[in-house]
Amino acid sequence: MNVDNFRLQLGKKEYVPIIIGGMGVNISTTELALAAEKLGGIGHISDALITYVCDRIFSTSFVSRKRKKYAQYSANPDKSAVLFDLEELAEAQKKYIEHTISQKTGKGAVFLNCMEKLTMNSGIETLKVRLSAAMDAGIDGLTLAAGLNLRTLDLIQDHPRFRDVNIGIIISSVRALAIFLKRAIRLNRVPDYIIVEGPLAGGHLGFGPADWHTFDLKTIFSDVLAFLKKEGLNIPVIPAGGIFTGSDAVDYLQMGAGGVQVATRFTISKEAGLPADVKQNYINAREEDIVVNMASTTGYPMRMLTSSPTLRYAIKPNCEGLGYLLENGGKCTYIDEYYQALAERKAGAPLVVKEKTCLCTGMANYDCWTCGHTTYRLKETTNLLPNGKWQLPTAEDIFYDYQFSRDHSIMRPEPEVT
Repeated sequence: MNVDNFRLQLGKKEYVPIIIGGMGVNISTTELALAAEKLGGIGHISDALITYVCDRIFSTSFVSRKRKKYAQYSANPDKSAVLFDLEELAEAQKKYIEHTISQKTGKGAVFLNCMEKLTMNSGIETLKVRLSAAMDAGIDGLTLAAGLNLRTLDLIQDHPRFRDVNIGIIISSVRALAIFLKRAIRLNRVPDYIIVEGPLAGGHLGFGPADWHTFDLKTIFSDVLAFLKKEGLNIPVIPAGGIFTGSDAVDYLQMGAGGVQVATRFTISKEAGLPADVKQNYINAREEDIVVNMASTTGYPMRMLTSSPTLRYAIKPNCEGLGYLLENGGKCTYIDEYYQALAERKAGAPLVVKEKTCLCTGMANYDCWTCGHTTYRLKETTNLLPNGKWQLPTAEDIFYDYQFSRDHSIMRPEPEVT
């Protein structure tokens, strides 16, 4: 039995039940999403720091214009006036998504991972613009992630594509699902799929900082299946977090999963957006190098490599150009920590910001090395080259391994000829 014996049904369409998660900032690139789409699966792109991503890909100047507009606030801890131009935000979103969707060649789909915790100093307005622009641009599906907003569906209920675009949510508990569904049922628009993310996932975790390690994916997944059955709802449930082999995926598919979402193994693919040297750091990581910390300004625990450069940041907040994590009113805990450290620094001493990091700058510079717990196993998936570096597999190599491997085996890519 392998993954290819199963299919994911969403509406009238059928997919290979493999979904590549939406890793921001531009780790889940257009190329990575299209690789999954070409093979009949589903690939995510992410709209995290979307104006910055557009500037890198298309040589636009969204970030520099915003930075210039608000330059007077650069040394001011009060960022309440620093706002995104909603028209430019919509323009960037459409440009990136149209660029991706226009290149589809397979029978799969491209979804957008929309991080609702990117409050951008105007949480409701910016979220509505991002979602509406994505639908305008032709995205196949919207995955609502990172801080489930119970009113999100209200924001887009008048959009012409509200009923036909796939809408999914990422949750980590039955309680969160039940609360979201109450509002969704009132709008007669239940989600088309539910991604259940466990505590072994990468990046932000949907659990408390003190007890995240007491949960396990299979228990939460089973609880969600039981809850949906009790409520008489037939919605595909997709587990995520720690699914490292095709056989791991089959275990869940046999339990009743509609598909699986995977990401960690694709971080080192040739198509992923991480720089090549960072991918080598991921492969070389040991289990003890992978930690869950509270460095994120969101208040959520976050898993990353201890060697992440962002953990040693003591840089001036970059809210004028970026500012994606500014709470309404222009607040951010990194701003508070930075200016407190600045006030307490003794003459001649280096500036040290202990508790939080500038996540916007860290993600933009690929200095925030978020990862799943199984990152230390990446060595099992590829080949050590004669020069001492690891071969980077293609997304197709990894996808086919998930789709066709058996008995927890891992099919490494064909060794490169050097």
